[in-house]
Amino acid sequence: MKRRPLKPSKIREEILREWRGGDEADDLSAGIYRAENFVESILRMVGVDGGLNEDEVRGAWKELAGDFIASHTQPVSVKGGHLVLHVTQPAMRFHLEQMKPMLLERIRGQLGADKIQSIKFTLG
Repeated sequence: MKRRPLKPSKIREEILREWRGGDEADDLSAGIYRAENFVESILRMVGVDGGLNEDEVRGAWKELAGDFIASHTQPVSVKGGHLVLHVTQPAMRFHLEQMKPMLLERIRGQLGADKIQSIKFTLG
């Protein structure tokens, strides 16, 4: 039985099938999702749902803490309702521990009572 010669497009398909180890997928975009479909659930998981972000806290920090405290501290992160502040000196950390209730009250007053539950300090 005599075989007919293959068309160039069929030859290309055969070569690609052999090189890939199988046929090309019918739908190349199957199983691919846009990131925007997951952003809300990710934000909720890390505790920043509701619109509070670290930039908002950094922007308000100098006004909330005052010039002296703001010059010795820096907001590092807000996760799960916990504000983490980087403090330059151990003495300042001790001072801030004493002021924590007042700072927390100010932060809640400006950013919302349900946004920040606690403040943690790190030295460095």
